[in-house]
Amino acid sequence: MISPTQIWQWLADVPDPEIPVISIVDLGIVRNVAWDGDELVVSVTPTYSGCPATSAIAEDIRSLLKSRGIDKLRLDTCLSPAWSSEWISDAGKARLREYGIAPPMSKAGLPVECPCCKSLNTDKVSEFGSTPCKAQYQCRDCLEPFDYFKCI
Repeated sequence: MISPTQIWQWLADVPDPEIPVISIVDLGIVRNVAWDGDELVVSVTPTYSGCPATSAIAEDIRSLLKSRGIDKLRLDTCLSPAWSSEWISDAGKARLREYGIAPPMSKAGLPVECPCCKSLNTDKVSEFGSTPCKAQYQCRDCLEPFDYFKCI
């Protein structure tokens, strides 16, 4: 039987379909990996209700684990507690920043740092960016537009 630790490592290579630089593990949506007899149970919490990537993520998990010889698999969707942007790992936040997306900030009301030039001289352009979980910002110093991954 394959250890849950090994399965976590495999899942850490599954990219988020909407933000491919961050894995589903670093995004914090994989909640648990456990064996129930001879069936592997993977629990996943979507970033928000109705997230269009949820079915793609489930298919990516199924495909990966099937390719690794796991045929008996149950994917559980956990809606409670609801996903929080605080679950994004530090490595995931760094990857978002490197990709040009400002990671969520733990303290509301602070200025959003530009991922390009690190300036705090930024303005929100729109409450929604390229996906509903992001807002669109622009830096007043380097003039670059960028997405900010909202605190949820």
